Amino acid sequence: MATTVISTHEALRDVVGEASERTARKILGHIDEHARTLIAHSPFCLLATSAPDGSCDVSPRGDPAGSVLVLDDKTLVLADRPGNKLVDSFRNILDNPHAGLLFLIPGMNETLRVNGRATIVADAPFFDDLVVKGKRPRLAIVIEVRELYMHCAKAFLRSSLWQPETWPERAELPTLGCILRDQLNLTATVDQLDADLDHRSATQQY
Repeated sequence: MATTVISTHEALRDVVGEASERTARKILGHIDEHARTLIAHSPFCLLATSAPDGSCDVSPRGDPAGSVLVLDDKTLVLADRPGNKLVDSFRNILDNPHAGLLFLIPGMNETLRVNGRATIVADAPFFDDLVVKGKRPRLAIVIEVRELYMHCAKAFLRSSLWQPETWPERAELPTLGCILRDQLNLTATVDQLDADLDHRSATQQY
């Protein structure tokens, strides 16, 4: 069977059809009261950025629920916490400020999607409100909201993401130490690598 490639907007619409009027109307240009509530209860979000050449990056961001600040009905702030120092998201934002966020709440199948323009800041009056466990972030990302809307539950229902009985046994999957040993051809044992990684994760979160 030949591969059918979709290369035009018209061909795409021929396959999927048009969005309903209600779907189009749900896209807001501001943070309403329901979005504020969901953001306040979300401990985890995904930050999507892209470079000028079109290459993309998605970065997980996690903090205690309520750590993402809503400054006003158009502005969000995410603290940056210590990571691998590759700063992929930051480099992309400097060159292309367009960014997307996907907020998740454990046990809730619907997600909140936010698109906007991102700015990196090294200090601001609101940094005091970004302190977690006594640690003040060195950087934060300010998002000027351009689009905000709810995404339906279908992906979570299809994947059964929140159903523990569908989860694989962790012992059946490789540990990060095992993966890094094989990918980087390291000489340390898996147990040594896992112990070191566990220690870093526990002690260098903030």
